[in-house]
Amino acid sequence: MTAPLFEIEGLCAVTTGGGVDILNGIDLTVAEGEVHALMGPNGSGKSTLANVLLGSPEYAVTGGSIKFRGEDITEWDPDIRGKAGVFLAFQYPQEIPGVSVINFLRQALSARKGIDLSVLELRLAIMEWMERLEMDPSFGERYLNEGFSGGEKKRNEILQMAILEPEMAILDETDSGLDIDALRVVARGVQEVREDRPEMGALVITHYQRLLDELQPDKVHIIVDGTILESGGMELAEELERDGYLRFGV
Repeated sequence: MTAPLFEIEGLCAVTTGGGVDILNGIDLTVAEGEVHALMGPNGSGKSTLANVLLGSPEYAVTGGSIKFRGEDITEWDPDIRGKAGVFLAFQYPQEIPGVSVINFLRQALSARKGIDLSVLELRLAIMEWMERLEMDPSFGERYLNEGFSGGEKKRNEILQMAILEPEMAILDETDSGLDIDALRVVARGVQEVREDRPEMGALVITHYQRLLDELQPDKVHIIVDGTILESGGMELAEELERDGYLRFGV
């Protein structure tokens, strides 16, 4: 029997410094080609889960496991996870002054696939994706996220996902701070990456139904106080849009 693409079993985690419990036994399995949505109120553990899945040193795993294609990656360093094909689009992408978008992508792609492309080769490779994501061609020469609008930062994250071709993508509140037009551009970019790579799995962390209306996830999970309380289909997202988290004691 083939192992799931991405499997979280009984995952518990605390903050590294204070030892505060944040994740309390997360179970979640993503198969190839599936999109899962994770929703929950502020402070429920959504972004913590994203950071733990990428191996952030700010958190310590105290129980459970994270498996990627059947291999336990719980103790792997972030760079090893990235090279293996696990990608995180950050809620708040960091600025890197002095490093252009195209040079950042060149270094990241070299680390991910061991391919040492020239700047010219990479520029040719990303032109199509910039057009798809409605990004100005000069965007590649700008310093990474420096002076970018919210929409530009999020589109840049999707551009990275397209170029790096991960097998599992974790999108942490990619819709945060976007107006409806920018959200549709980003959602369309995610869908086009999926069309090119239909086997890619995705975990989409969001507060809002509107992104899910665009992506139509296979499953929706509700997380409260570091625990997934319920899983279902789009009807769960629609219920939250209508009634909030009252039924979940929030």
